[in-house]
Amino acid sequence: MMERIHTVGIWMAESLQRETGSLEGLWLFATHAGNPKAAFLLLFPLADFFSRRAGVAVLWVGALADWLNLTLKWVMFGERPYWWIGESRVFLAEQPQVQQFSATCENGAGSPSGHAMATAAVGWVVASSLASFLSRRTRSWPLTRAPYLLYAAFLLAVCLSRVFLLAHFPHQVLSGALVGLLVGSLLNRRVPEGRRLFFFVSLSAALMGGALMLYAGLQQMGVDLSWSLSLAHKWCQRADWVRPDMSSFTSLTRDCGTLLGLGLAEYWKPGGWSLPRTWRALSLALSSAGLYLVHRLPTPVRPPALFYSLVFVKFALVPQIVMALVPGLVHLVTLVPGLVHLVMRRKRD
Repeated sequence: MMERIHTVGIWMAESLQRETGSLEGLWLFATHAGNPKAAFLLLFPLADFFSRRAGVAVLWVGALADWLNLTLKWVMFGERPYWWIGESRVFLAEQPQVQQFSATCENGAGSPSGHAMATAAVGWVVASSLASFLSRRTRSWPLTRAPYLLYAAFLLAVCLSRVFLLAHFPHQVLSGALVGLLVGSLLNRRVPEGRRLFFFVSLSAALMGGALMLYAGLQQMGVDLSWSLSLAHKWCQRADWVRPDMSSFTSLTRDCGTLLGLGLAEYWKPGGWSLPRTWRALSLALSSAGLYLVHRLPTPVRPPALFYSLVFVKFALVPQIVMALVPGLVHLVTLVPGLVHLVMRRKRD
């Protein structure tokens, strides 16, 4: 049964590449925009600009959905199209006319799709928040429903891009989207605003410890969780397309670091800084620039412990830069005119 499903998926990918090959740029953009990492680095600052709750919700839902996807992949396995074509030996008589791309060679298990799951979960948070905002401001039914239409269109584009790039089979993106939608709708009702630092420290430690215990337990049962990495190196057309930032432990440290950073940001400045919209726009621009610089910092891949530690620290800084550090500096700048005026008045007196 699975061989038949995989075979149909390969022919669907071939047809998609053949019919929409001219849209390669669009598919690459969609897959990069649907990367779970993009929710933390790109979507979170924008969401926080419009609403503190929306910003917290994006990190909260994004981290937990990504962590759940990681654990599901460990227990569900799942082939990836680009290596299954060669490993299955189904296509010895008729080889599919497909090609790989720089975003093809994910090195973890394939089921369910992490891009589809993260996009569905985080996108639901953003769409529902924007719809609520428009409903309060306009009372227009078409405008209120527009965010959900955009959400559905973007989710479809991400799912199709994963099939086009041979990163996932159609049933994997479908399962990822459905689970992500469920996770997003449930967790969006329980956003941890105002929770103490202990909550986030405990949650981060629990997620890290739980994943490591599951990993160790599966290893003890004789399950080789590195099976997909060897297949990625074997069947990827270019060795440099198999990157360490695509590994399972990179996702784990990213998620746990983000949640700890969220707790620290809430601890340093509960409720955030109160800034006028113009100054908040400046804070958004500076925060985005800061995240870009942090993300571009070189991260040595050897030894692995150092690499994962640096990933943890990088993403622990993300919420603090956006929610506490940069807005705090901007707040100080807003006080300068008043201080100057006060000093000048005292000099005149």
